[in-house]
Amino acid sequence: MPHYNEMFELSVEDMDLIETALRRNRDALSQALLERSAGAHDDRAETLRRIQELLGRLHNQKIFYRPRSGIYVGG
Repeated sequence: MPHYNEMFELSVEDMDLIETALRRNRDALSQALLERSAGAHDDRAETLRRIQELLGRLHNQKIFYRPRSGIYVGG
């Protein structure tokens, strides 16, 4: 039986493209859910939840730069 590849070779640009595509898909699904009646839920809501969780996991894996010495001005 085949196994999943656990080692990925993605560049920062690849990850940015993936995140952008996920955000656009999330936005389109959110808009579609808003346009539907309030009581109707389908697979879109579940897909929207899964996309948001994936975006959260991608964000949590990022390493943000903060200088070790000197004054740090965030924002």
